[in-house]
Amino acid sequence: MPAIRIVLCRPSHPGNIGAAARAMKTMGLADLRLVAPTRAPLPKDEWMATHGADVLAAARTHATLVEALADCAAAFALTARPREWSPQVLDVRAAAQNAAAFAEPVAFVFGSEDAGLTNEELFACQTLVHIPADPANSSLNLAQAVQVVCYELRMAQGAVVPAMRAEKAATVADREGLYAHLEEAARASGFMAPGSKLRERWRRLFSRVPDLEREEVNILRGLLKSLLKK
Repeated sequence: MPAIRIVLCRPSHPGNIGAAARAMKTMGLADLRLVAPTRAPLPKDEWMATHGADVLAAARTHATLVEALADCAAAFALTARPREWSPQVLDVRAAAQNAAAFAEPVAFVFGSEDAGLTNEELFACQTLVHIPADPANSSLNLAQAVQVVCYELRMAQGAVVPAMRAEKAATVADREGLYAHLEEAARASGFMAPGSKLRERWRRLFSRVPDLEREEVNILRGLLKSLLKK
């Protein structure tokens, strides 16, 4: 995966810079660039950044977008509005996959909160990126748009849901102990009638849980033990 740069052009709303830094941090990105920001980040921005304060502190400021993109192999411009004369248009997922193919740094460029990207800024990029949304309300908050893009970039890297902590699997002996305990409780309570097929049925029930854990068996047996005492 190439180095990914997030570029905010003329950001102005309090906290959006910090919230964008936080969005980047959660998805493993760190290169934040600000183009002609209305003001420098304030303490409120750091609060919005939460654990992304280091991303915010390392952000570099540029006078122009061209300067911010100088060493990038490709630039992707985010916009909610169609443009008559524009570079090719991709949805955000396709753009993230396209970006993953580069070896050199690539940038995703976001416009100001009130006006988005200018035509000049748009044409400094090679690809237009659209986040499909409800046509009746398609404009996302700046930091929200950054979060969506960063998420798709992470997924394009092949991110997966972390595996759950492995527990000890129930053995055949564990299962047989549970079955015996079930039978003891069923007989003691009068629930198991003579000739009942309960044995077969609970074996069939638990056979549908191939990954049954020893701790789960112990919980069930602890419950049965408690009920038998009563």
